[in-house]
Amino acid sequence: MSNELVLIGCGNMGHAMLRGFLREAPGLVAHVVEPIDALRERAALAGAHAVATVAELPSDLQPGIVVIAVKPNLVETVLKDCARLAASGTIFLSIAAGVTTDRMARHLPPGVAIVRCMPNTPAAIGEGMLAVYAREGLTRTARDLVTTLLQASGAVAWFDCEAEMDAVTAISGSGPAYVFHFIEALTAAGIALGLSPENASLLAKQTVKGAGRLAAEASDGPGTLREQVTSPGGTTAAALDILMANDRTIRLVAEATKAARERSIALGKTA
Repeated sequence: MSNELVLIGCGNMGHAMLRGFLREAPGLVAHVVEPIDALRERAALAGAHAVATVAELPSDLQPGIVVIAVKPNLVETVLKDCARLAASGTIFLSIAAGVTTDRMARHLPPGVAIVRCMPNTPAAIGEGMLAVYAREGLTRTARDLVTTLLQASGAVAWFDCEAEMDAVTAISGSGPAYVFHFIEALTAAGIALGLSPENASLLAKQTVKGAGRLAAEASDGPGTLREQVTSPGGTTAAALDILMANDRTIRLVAEATKAARERSIALGKTA
C-alpha cells in the first residue's frame, strides 16, 4: 500500500489528526488540501506538502488513504474532485458528522474502500475517542492501517452498524462540549459561593480532569466511585440529593443526547 496520504481540510481537527499521523508513521508522505492560507501554512510547518486545491496535487498521485476533514455540507463536492485519487487499494476516510458511507459511495468508483470516523476534540492532545465504521470489503490490512493511524489521536473503537454512528456522535463526538459546559457551570457556582474566578476555574478544571482520569483507570465503575466518595449525611450526599433527585441529571443528559442524535440523522439526509 502507498505510503502517501491526502488530507482534505486542515482545520483544528484535521490539523490535530495530521500531527498524529506524522508522529505515528514517520515514513508517511502527507499531502494537504486547504484553501485558507494560514491553515495551509500551518500544515506545511507540520511537515506536509500543502496546496490550495485538489487540482494542484501531483497528477500521478496514488495515495494509500484520503482523509476527508471538511464540513458535512462540503463532503460530496470534495469527493467529486477526489475521485481521480481512487487508485487500487486507496482508502477514503471521512470524519464529517452525519455523512453516510452510502452518500460517499455515490461519488467514488465502485469497490473503493470507504471508512467513516467520528473523532472528538481531545484528539488534539492524543486523548480523543475515535469511533469507526467501514463498508463491506475493507481488508484486514487496511483496517489495521486505519487503526494504527487513528490511535495516534486516542482510543479507537470499531462499530459494525453504521446507524450507531449517530448515537456515537451524540455521546463522544459532541460529548466534550457537555463536559466543558459542566466546567463552566461548576466555575460559576464556585464564584457564586465567594471564590475568586481564578481559584474557581482551577478547582473546576482539575476536579474534572482528576475524576475523569480516575474513572478511566480505576477497576471500579463510576457508580461505585461515586458511592465511595459519598458519606451518608455528608456534603457530597447533600449535593447529589439535588443532582440525582428524580433522575434529574440522567433525564437531562438523555434529552440532550437525543437531540444531538436526531440532528446527526438529519445531517445524514441532507444533500
